[in-house]
Amino acid sequence: MTESKALPLREELPLEQTWDLTVIYKSDEKWEEDFKKTEISLDEVKNFQGQLETDATTFLRALESMLDLSRKVSALFVYAHLKNDQDTANSTYQAMNDRARYLAALSQEATSWFEPELIALPEEQLSNYFDEKEELKQYKHYISQLTANKAHVLTAEMEALLAAASEVLTSSSQTFSVLNNADLKFPIVTGEDGEDVQLSHGMYGELLESTNREVRKEAFEKMYEVYESFKNTFASTLSANIKHHNFQAKVHHFKSARESALSDNHIPEAVHDTLIEVVNDHLPLLHKYMNLRKQVLELDEMHMYDLYTPITGEASLKYTYDEAKEKTLEGLDVLGPEYKDVLDNAFDSRWIDIIENKGKRSGAYSSGMYDTNPYILLNWHDSLNHLYTLVHELGHSAHSYFTRKNQPYVYGNYSIFLAEIASTTNENLLTDYLLASTEDPKARAYVLSHYLDGFKGTVFRQTQFAEFEHFMHEEAAKGTPLTADYLSENYRNLNAKYYGDTVEKDDAIQFEWARIPHFYYNYYVYQYSTGFCAATALADKILKGEEGSLDKYLSYLKSGSSDYPIEVMKKAGVDMTERDYLERAMAVFAERLDELEKALDSI
Repeated sequence: MTESKALPLREELPLEQTWDLTVIYKSDEKWEEDFKKTEISLDEVKNFQGQLETDATTFLRALESMLDLSRKVSALFVYAHLKNDQDTANSTYQAMNDRARYLAALSQEATSWFEPELIALPEEQLSNYFDEKEELKQYKHYISQLTANKAHVLTAEMEALLAAASEVLTSSSQTFSVLNNADLKFPIVTGEDGEDVQLSHGMYGELLESTNREVRKEAFEKMYEVYESFKNTFASTLSANIKHHNFQAKVHHFKSARESALSDNHIPEAVHDTLIEVVNDHLPLLHKYMNLRKQVLELDEMHMYDLYTPITGEASLKYTYDEAKEKTLEGLDVLGPEYKDVLDNAFDSRWIDIIENKGKRSGAYSSGMYDTNPYILLNWHDSLNHLYTLVHELGHSAHSYFTRKNQPYVYGNYSIFLAEIASTTNENLLTDYLLASTEDPKARAYVLSHYLDGFKGTVFRQTQFAEFEHFMHEEAAKGTPLTADYLSENYRNLNAKYYGDTVEKDDAIQFEWARIPHFYYNYYVYQYSTGFCAATALADKILKGEEGSLDKYLSYLKSGSSDYPIEVMKKAGVDMTERDYLERAMAVFAERLDELEKALDSI
């Protein structure tokens, strides 16, 4: 038997391939110092309680004191969570992360009085404050966002009570994270070359892309054996999380958890309904792609573990990390020199944590806050898929960088609704670049297949998740117990609807709900789908050189939360209150599916 490939320990990684968190804090000791100072400053914010009606100057001081506390807590939290994520088994950083989460809860409690007290102010008095104090004018949109949902804000005492309980109410999500990332033990499986490899979250995705069917079948079955063995625990954490969402919505007088979640960004619920409706209308397109995949792979039966291997067989395009950097710069060159400067900064200033190590959080993300770099976590494996992941996360980080350089702290972030648009615009631009620079029919087919798989994963799959998420919230609201068996049965049926009769109804896939972290995020996943479709429209405008399209796009990246998300996108040239952008994305999918069929015929 060959020796299995073990993941490296964190301390064994080359420094240049890790992120540089000393930009946030030079040492853990400095973090401790700031933590203690910030704890003390909690009382400073509390001292303003009951004083908002005094005068404009007091109102301004209270507002800026609250924002300053938020800024300090955010820096402490970002450092702690990044340190924890780089090795989730490190007890020192587990403790720091827990303390940072607790401080965040205390901060919410200390500032929970502000919104109810603000809403209680007479509109005329609030208007006079803005007239009297010039420094307040930059906060006008921020204040209007808070007062827009005044019907759903409770008394200061009630909001303080809920804020104090937030750490307990959200503990199921933290339990899931620890179990999923640190405590689950995955078996040794057979790798591509017959060697023993340690199954992990990152390795699982790589093995599913294997051209060896037995490799991907074993990885699939072994992965879900682990989740099946913990299905009741995962059902318990997920059910508690769903109930928390419904509870918060109910006590804040919303009709549903969805209305509550979407109201934060002033998104009409119709946006969510329309997405599910349009995607369901176009499921025959996904079924057509599944049928093509089955034919090309020459399978008697196609299983869920056959959906990720390259349709053209052995990968004709594969990139090391250094090669991926080069392709990233070339593919995004169309965004101009200002954007390239940000990419250079990301690569040269150690924003990116590259290598998968033992205990490292799975997946990939962009994270940070106003005073830090927009860091990127990767678990790199040489593949086209990871090139797309790099480009995707750089889209998030560039968005964050532009926002923070062009907006004050109060607007120095952007809504979740806007977040996925920048990242998926990058993906669309990369696809166009690869197709334009690739003449080999097999390589073109590989890129087209990857694009279609990306569309499948980002639009169809995430909408499937959104539909299931909404189902869970509605069932829980009716009092239906979200048991493991109930969740599994309904997930299996939904999965069968999405992938159609071409794909076998594998028993193991019914447990997929147990390993999806986004089900804990409260109506987050639908925005991957809407974002991808909006990005399709934006990328098309830029690539066609439509007048002003690049300037409008960069303006969107720099807008932060200075306007409502729907309005930011309208200024960028896409109206997301209509279904046109969704239909346009489906048309692109259909066009590239036809192009793939032609490319395959010419191989």
